[in-house]
Amino acid sequence: MKYFWTLFWTFLLVEMLTYVVSSMIGSTFDFVTGAILAAGATILILVLSAIIPEESAGKQGLH
Repeated sequence: MKYFWTLFWTFLLVEMLTYVVSSMIGSTFDFVTGAILAAGATILILVLSAIIPEESAGKQGLH
């Protein structure tokens, strides 16, 4: 389920960002470009979340 929600929110946010940026530079909005960027961003987010350790720092190293 976390994969679905990650894809869902990433897709919405990247499409919004694509729309705003294309509006600001005076270009036409391209849905496919946003969808491709959203897929890439989702993969990057999922890979980074798999790499980052989930253990808490705790009080290790305090003297």
